[in-house]
Amino acid sequence: MWAALAALILSVPASAQDERPNVLLIAVDDLNDWVGALGGHPQAKTPNIDRLAASGTLFANAHCQAPVCSPSRASMMTGRLPSTTGMYFLLPALADEPSLHGVVTMVQRFAAEGYATFGVGKVHHGDERPFFDEYGGAMGGFGPRPEQKLSFPIGHPLWDWGAYPEGDAQMPDHRVADWAAAKLAEDHDGPFFLAAGFWRPHVPMYAPRRWFDLHPLEGVELPEVLAQDRDDLPSYARALTLGLPAPRHEWMVENGEWRDAVQAYLASTSFVDACVGRVLDALAASRHAQDTIVVLLSDHGFHLGEKQRWAKRSLWETSTRVPLIIAAPGRKPGVSGRPVGLIDVYPTLLELAGLAPDAGLEGRSLSPLLDDPAGAWPHAAVTTFGPGNHTVRSTRWRYTRYADGSEELYDHGEDPHEWRNLAVSEPRPEGLSQVIAELRERLPVDDAPIRGKAEGSAGLDAFRSAQEGR
Repeated sequence: MWAALAALILSVPASAQDERPNVLLIAVDDLNDWVGALGGHPQAKTPNIDRLAASGTLFANAHCQAPVCSPSRASMMTGRLPSTTGMYFLLPALADEPSLHGVVTMVQRFAAEGYATFGVGKVHHGDERPFFDEYGGAMGGFGPRPEQKLSFPIGHPLWDWGAYPEGDAQMPDHRVADWAAAKLAEDHDGPFFLAAGFWRPHVPMYAPRRWFDLHPLEGVELPEVLAQDRDDLPSYARALTLGLPAPRHEWMVENGEWRDAVQAYLASTSFVDACVGRVLDALAASRHAQDTIVVLLSDHGFHLGEKQRWAKRSLWETSTRVPLIIAAPGRKPGVSGRPVGLIDVYPTLLELAGLAPDAGLEGRSLSPLLDDPAGAWPHAAVTTFGPGNHTVRSTRWRYTRYADGSEELYDHGEDPHEWRNLAVSEPRPEGLSQVIAELRERLPVDDAPIRGKAEGSAGLDAFRSAQEGR
């Protein structure tokens, strides 16, 4: 493997290597489409992410490959589907899977090509040190936290929300931005790959008071929720998406916390947007501004009451759709509605950097859509949550098939909230059987066994509950 990579490197003339672009990868944790440029919430205030979107290509129909942090990031970084690697749930982390170490991750590939690699914050999930030449640290991770919870006294220790702490400088994401900005200010002998991973708006949804003041509680708009939304779901889907360890939607409503939690998510998003802006400003002020590819993404979406649930771990739009922006030197800005996935980032960066493609990658380069955002794209985005549970997102449709054979189908042209499951319509509207048959062809053919020490993962527990209910 490494000999083959060395041959590729030696085949590139030194002058070409010197002109290769840098890469700045910005990963945001649990950020859904509540971004101004995506219009997911009318009160979202994300001016810095929006200005990046205006300067690059915004992929408005981008989706994760797993609706959980660890497998989503593992899929993106290895360029392989969860159904190929067997990494479906929160555990194990990529660094803890020796049998996958024969796979060259995105960062490792750029290192092998002569790039200096730097990372800070949450990028891969788990131990980051094996993947970078220099890792700046987690910077405090999900902290700091008050001695007692502010809003959600029961349940998982991370599930809470409210104005805390006093100042931005106490927040890990502020320190992540500091470290990344300092690295961008340095001179480098050759090209570099810098990954900055931000923790918010992941729970606990804490941010200093001034970010809450941007979103006054009394004026916060709640997501649209249909009372009978789950009535047409397969029993398997209901069991798989109970929402643990997140609070139940009924609890949020009955205890009057729904609006407060939505405010906290909006505040956390505005805070992390400001941190992203500091990194973008540092790049703009550096000597690297004209020769750096910038990628911004989230690992998955997040429910805040939609379909009567909270957090991720579902195969619905709210959980799979993510912000994805690529701003590359020499490429015009635009917006693409073509269905793409985070798995496409790896092959895209290889092509943009002028590096040889890797035949083992299961994603596709998005370079054609950077040239023509509305161009032909005969592909779909696939998301997986446990063996046998897959959803396919095309330009218009979402088709989901669960391990017990039950199905969902939504027409995003008519039903953007996914309120009407057409797969159980009686009688079935004309032409839908053909739509389902075509989308079914996009499903993974095989499902690798669950890999490694997945015990203790909430996603695994929900999966087993659904399996037992068959």
